[in-house]
Amino acid sequence: MDVYTFSEARQQLATLLERASKEGEVRIKRRDGQTFVIKPIQSIKSPLDVSGVNLNLSTDDIVNTIREMRERY
Repeated sequence: MDVYTFSEARQQLATLLERASKEGEVRIKRRDGQTFVIKPIQSIKSPLDVSGVNLNLSTDDIVNTIREMRERY
């Protein structure tokens, strides 16, 4: 990970933000030795974005279940 000086960061802010977006974070160091990290905030996900559930079903199991459901209605 690269560390930028305060002057470099000020001159290249757009580039640093883009790099932080791709690499996860960017560090900026001031003359007095203080170091800061710029990193993107995780975007808020949709409430409909849920992880899947692994039921260990084969393709044949799924197809058979669909056929059974279709025969009922």
